Amino acid sequence: MREPALVWEQHCCLPLDPDTDVDELWRYAEAGASFVSVNVGYAPHDVADTIRVLSGFRHQLLARPDRYLLARTVADVRTAKSTGRLAVAFDLEDTRPLGGRLDLVQTYYELGVRTMLLTYNQRNAAGSGCHDEVDGGLTKYGREVVAEMNRVGMVVDTAHCSYRTSMDVFAASAAPVVISHTAARAVHDHERNVSDDQMLACAATGGVVGINGVGIFLGANDASTEALVRHIDHAVELVGWEHVGLGLDYCFGGVDAEVAGNPDLFPPSYAQWDRVEFVEPERLPAIAAALVDRGYAPEAVAGIAGGNFLRVAEEVWSV
Repeated sequence: MREPALVWEQHCCLPLDPDTDVDELWRYAEAGASFVSVNVGYAPHDVADTIRVLSGFRHQLLARPDRYLLARTVADVRTAKSTGRLAVAFDLEDTRPLGGRLDLVQTYYELGVRTMLLTYNQRNAAGSGCHDEVDGGLTKYGREVVAEMNRVGMVVDTAHCSYRTSMDVFAASAAPVVISHTAARAVHDHERNVSDDQMLACAATGGVVGINGVGIFLGANDASTEALVRHIDHAVELVGWEHVGLGLDYCFGGVDAEVAGNPDLFPPSYAQWDRVEFVEPERLPAIAAALVDRGYAPEAVAGIAGGNFLRVAEEVWSV
């Protein structure tokens, strides 16, 4: 009998409050996941904000060793799977939480951050974002951040970056780069989605394109399984199943208040819906079943469900 695939969720969001109940993450385990990467900071957050959130989340997770295992290594992820627990690592959705200090890359890594985005929607010291009118690309500081992430073993991510910034990152990184949570612009034309060129360049680094489950990026606020799989199909046809994964970007508690409270970060198009719809964690088995129904081979389903992001972690994370 074939062993069940290791399911890897590359990005989700809890409310960024250190007292948020992190046990909401157990919904991923109940849906069959063995690993989840949880955001602990993005563009509005400075170093102090990020450390508070990271400390609060870590404290709660460490208090529940029966359910959670903070993933320092890939071996920890496999241990979580074999013991019925959920491995958890963290990610940062911007380089602003570095506060301009490259040495904090190492500090965050030691605290469990395994992935970091260079920019979030708008320009910062590292480069331009996907909603900037002028695309200035990756800056000198941004190249230094990429080099330090490569040295430390942190995965470089371009999900919210501008076209030129992402292409510069793919060229600059000495390790595989991921687009952790995105969708195909060829399927739905939204500025947050990535072009075929970006997908191809990501795959050329050995990286993975994570397809998200956010309705406004998949279609006209369409968070159906069918909409998600359309984007998976396009990515697989373009770069091969070995370079496609899941980064559902499920936001516990929604994003509507966050969008309303940060108009500088989110264009008006984000607020045209009363409520942004998401593919919830409980849909993971249905996504796998939809891929099987479409004729995907077992190894392809296993790769998309988690094996491909696992491979990147094996190549990038330091032991």
